[in-house]
This record gives sequence, structure tokens and C-alpha cells, in this order.
Amino acid sequence: MAKSCKILIACGGTGGHLFPGIAVAEVMRTRGHEVRLLISEKQVDAEASAKYPQLRFETVPAVAKPPTRSLRMLPFLWKLWGSVRQCRSVIRNFAAEAVLGMGGFTSLPPVYAGHQLGLKTFIHDSNARPGRANVLTSRFCTRVFLGLDAAKSFFPARDTVTTGTPARPEILHLPTRADAAVRFGLDPARLTLVVTGGSQGAHRLNELCAQAAAMLPAETQVLHLAGATDFARVSAIAAGRPGYKVLGFCDQMPSAYALADLIIARAGASSLTEIALTGRPSILVPYPFAADDHQTRNAEVFEHAGAAKLVREPALTAAALAALATTLLGDAAARSRMSLAARVLAIPDAAEQVCAAIETTLSAS
Repeated sequence: MAKSCKILIACGGTGGHLFPGIAVAEVMRTRGHEVRLLISEKQVDAEASAKYPQLRFETVPAVAKPPTRSLRMLPFLWKLWGSVRQCRSVIRNFAAEAVLGMGGFTSLPPVYAGHQLGLKTFIHDSNARPGRANVLTSRFCTRVFLGLDAAKSFFPARDTVTTGTPARPEILHLPTRADAAVRFGLDPARLTLVVTGGSQGAHRLNELCAQAAAMLPAETQVLHLAGATDFARVSAIAAGRPGYKVLGFCDQMPSAYALADLIIARAGASSLTEIALTGRPSILVPYPFAADDHQTRNAEVFEHAGAAKLVREPALTAAALAALATTLLGDAAARSRMSLAARVLAIPDAAEQVCAAIETTLSAS
């Protein structure tokens, strides 16, 4: 596309929305476009955006939708309308020509504001079972971008394009296993289980994994990314086990993937995107209280492809989790098959595909 355009990307609220938005913004910049990213006032957005000084960010208040019949709906609608007005001002000041929302209710006000102003508007949904916010937002969109084909049926009246889910560029360039091991103070020669609970509902999964560690073969080492809230508790449960490294925060995920022979994780779309791109076999334990049980739908895609083992948390015990992990760690052939299946699900150029689809749509107008 010869013409340079101004694109507003709404991507705040969670890392699952923010990092894919940043990935698209980076590609847009390399293609000669001017980009502004709209994020929430949450601390997670502020901390993550600080790592990308080459990008320009603006904040708007996050507006979370309460239950439809809740008394909080009236204040919500008032705040939502205020956010739409603010987004219209941002769009006009930036002179945006298109608005892309990366999902969630943070995307609704800017996309709706762009629609009101007659711009081309887009929404990206990463999950196999789209969120209700994205289904609503899609009504005001020119096109809908999907991370997984399984979501297509939820947008029957929309123009959809399966692009995959954009990932932060560093995930595509992993360090060597030896360098990764040095970074975490672990042994590159030992089989390594990486546990990442995710940002949502990690408490029970962290507990199960820490308890299961005592039942793993002695030669297995564990890198447990427990999160700041669970760091002390997980450390206490796993205390005394050799080769068990607990981190409250990890800003070196490429190194974690480089070291992983097997991953235990939730089934958020961004985590699964990175697992597929890095070709890592996994045990997926969906967060059972996720909206519309979308994490289970995501995990089913990976299980049906042979890329992962899906286990449901309500009936899961530490002993059962340890037994499954031990079986997989002891079966290199099975892990190799799962790794290949995971890579088949990967779309490494997802950010480029999103950008190309936006360019095509703008060129046709």
C-alpha cells in the first residue's frame, strides 16, 4: 500500500490484548504508517507500555460491563458514553483514518466512536469462543479478524478474516537453551517443566503444580512463574525441592520457552499463541470461571490437533497432574509429535496479516 495512513489501536486492559496490539503497531510502523495506541489506566498497561518508547500511547478509563440486570448498569452506561466522547476527541486530534480494537470492553468505545465518525473499523478476537464484548463491538466494524477458525460461526453476518493472533516479536526469536538456563540459574541438560499460571485465576493451578512437584522424578527441574501474588505461597510449598525455581514476575518469556520441555498453563489465547509459535508440548488447565468457558474451547482446539493434553481443574489432583507430566516428560516421541502439531497451529505472520487486511480495506474505500 503506497499511501501512509494513521491507525488507532485500542489494546489495553490485559496483556492478552496489549501485546498483540503492540505487535501490530510495530509492523504498521515498518510499513510506513503512523500509529497511536489506546490503553487503559491500569498499572499492567503502564508497565508494559514503558518498554516500548518508540510507540505513542494514550490512556482512557477502562469501563468494565456489569451483569446486564445489575443496578450498576446505569453508571456503566454513563461512563461508557463518556469514554466514547473521549475516544472521539482522541480520534479527531490524531486524525485517525481507521480504528482497530484488540478485544474486550476497552475496545468498544474507540471502535464505536470511529464508526460514528465514518472511519473503517476493525476488531480482533483471539479465542475459539469469542467474548460477548467483541460480538457486540463487531456490529460497528467493517471487518472482524480472528485468531482461530473456530470463532467464525459466532460472527455470521460479518466479514471475517482468520489472521491468527499477533505475538510480541521476541517470541519468534528464542535464545539458546544454554543461555536460557543461565538466565534462570538452571541446568540446560535436565528435563524442564515450565509452569505459567497466567494472570487470571492462577491461585488453584499454582497450588496444584507446587504440590505435584514433590511427585515428579528427581531429575526433573521446574521453572514456576507463579505471579507476584502467589510467589511467597508457592515458594513455601516447594521449599527444599532441588531444581525448583519460583519467579513472581518474568519479563524473559522467550528464555522460559527456550528451556521448556513441557509447559503447564491456562488456556488464554495469547499463551496458546506463544506455545504454538515456539512449538512446545503442553498440559492445558483452563480457568473454569472464564467467561463462556472460552478457555476450554481454546484448549479443545489444541487437544483435537494433538498439540496438548486438556485436563479440567475441578476434578484435578496434584497426583494426577504429576502422573501426566511424568508420562509426557518420559516420552520424547510423544512430546515431539505434540511439538509438531503445535507448530501447525501457529501463524507466525499474524501481525502482518492483520496489517495487510487493514491496508486492503482502506485501499478499496
